[in-house]
Amino acid sequence: MLDKLNPATEDAPELIAERWIGALDAALAGRFAEGLSGLFAPESHWRNIFGISWHFATFSGRQRVVAELLERAAAVNARGFRLDDRALIPRRAVVAGRDVIEVVFTFDTSNGPGTGAVRLLHDASGNSAAWTFSTMLDFNRICDAHGDQAAEQSHARDFAAPDWLEQRRVSRAYADREPDVLIVGGGHAGIAAAVECKRIGLDALIVDREQRIGDNWRLRYRGLKLHNKTPVNLFRYLPFPPTFPDYIPKDKIANWLESYVDIMELDFWTETSFEGARYDDTTQRWTVTLQRSDGPRMLHPKHIVLATSVSGTPNIPTIPGIERFGGKVLHSSQFAAGRQWAGRSVVVFGTGTSAHDICQELHAGGADVTMVQRSPTMVVNVEPAQLYDKTYLGDGPPVEVRDILNSGVPLPVMKIAHKIITDEVKRLDAALLSRLERAGFRLEFGEDGTGWPLKFRSRGGGYYFNVGCSELIADGKIRLIQAADIVDFTATGLALKDGTSLAVELFVLATGYKGPDHLVGRLFGEDVAARVGRVWGFDDATQELRNMWTRTPQPGLWFTGGAFSQARIYSRFIALQIAAIEAGTLSKSFNSKPFNCTHAN
Repeated sequence: MLDKLNPATEDAPELIAERWIGALDAALAGRFAEGLSGLFAPESHWRNIFGISWHFATFSGRQRVVAELLERAAAVNARGFRLDDRALIPRRAVVAGRDVIEVVFTFDTSNGPGTGAVRLLHDASGNSAAWTFSTMLDFNRICDAHGDQAAEQSHARDFAAPDWLEQRRVSRAYADREPDVLIVGGGHAGIAAAVECKRIGLDALIVDREQRIGDNWRLRYRGLKLHNKTPVNLFRYLPFPPTFPDYIPKDKIANWLESYVDIMELDFWTETSFEGARYDDTTQRWTVTLQRSDGPRMLHPKHIVLATSVSGTPNIPTIPGIERFGGKVLHSSQFAAGRQWAGRSVVVFGTGTSAHDICQELHAGGADVTMVQRSPTMVVNVEPAQLYDKTYLGDGPPVEVRDILNSGVPLPVMKIAHKIITDEVKRLDAALLSRLERAGFRLEFGEDGTGWPLKFRSRGGGYYFNVGCSELIADGKIRLIQAADIVDFTATGLALKDGTSLAVELFVLATGYKGPDHLVGRLFGEDVAARVGRVWGFDDATQELRNMWTRTPQPGLWFTGGAFSQARIYSRFIALQIAAIEAGTLSKSFNSKPFNCTHAN
């Protein structure tokens, strides 16, 4: 442990933090394992987001943290650890139920400058030790150092040369060049990846099959809004205007994506279908087949980023007997509006967010609505749901600093924090939850009661942010039946276990979406799919999402997706790695099993 601070200063977070960070820098410089060990709590965690070595992993337990930190810091000459009090003055906070001192710091490595956060446990005796420690390369400082990315300053013009609009048209055409990076999917994740690639100097092209930028939001059901508040969903470089609502409607976010692409000057092909690709190990390029509205096109990018969303392809399950139904069957992705079903009977399969929203819209449009529950689901009122994102809400530092703090929470600590929040959410929502259970709705609250964010990271759904549909179910205005209550499908609807029948004109399958890994075999071949393995969901070894935002076992193939905040935080690291590969300082090949992150004290 650090020596005790004297009583006059032991309660000053700035002095505690300065003393700790100085001792860290000295211990790493001297490769002093015993001294370094004294700076970390027995149950400490280090989350390395490519900050010290080109790896993305969380290490847990003091012995493991110290061993990995010493080895990796020496390999990249990590040095000069110092407080960044311009970003955040060290402060007291409560994280996952524990009193900590939160600190943001900077450092230097042979790969570039870094930044990170530490949460110190400080006891009454004056001892300080790190509980969580995170490191990442500082993308902004690395890009700023390039210098040649600055906007044109001169007013001088060559009137015979192509003007700005003509240059943009030439850039988008790719008639005489190949992109460094082809990004497949033009939603928020693909756009975030493209803007970071462009900033660091890479030539990136986005392709999307929709007719218009933003259509992946614009064409979804009429009542859709984002279910977390605006500060969580900010884009880098161009924050939302203060006039934006807390919960952004789908068409507004669609228009924002379209505007963002234009303002950031990103190259984007709409009405372009990605048909498949094969990788040439000799040239280290892909041969990509595209189908555009004006015909086929072939490209040879060095890298492909699959940004088709972790919930982008409809999951249409096999439901025995549904083929006997003579009415209409739609997946939720095909459902547009409820008004046309006024006075008609509709059954919605599913109890996730889309299912609830569609049921509520159908009810508002005058339809007779029945919801079919297939498995227990978490329900949380939309305002308490924001407690999971409280890092971004209220007064505090800029979003860039909040991203550092938020990304510095390792999975084990996140689970503790989310369980505490879920218990609070259940208390706040107790009256509603009790009414739902009386109506026959089956509830659950995630693995070990950790709530919806980890459900999203592990399975992409299984929860609902209540904006009124739960009350309709509790009041019996939307009928609820369990899938087990269905005996059979008939030409006109459902035969139920109690001997009754339900006449139906439309079935809506709100049965979720498939993850990105299901596309890999179809688009790249089964050998690539086998090499890559699973995408999304947590990897036990790294304690991070599988194959996301990092090199994969297939050279030149990358994955991005997730929430707006995840795309904003992690897209820059795809750009950093690709830039390092193209500069020859990072291998394009990657061992998918480089870690043995056994928990140890």
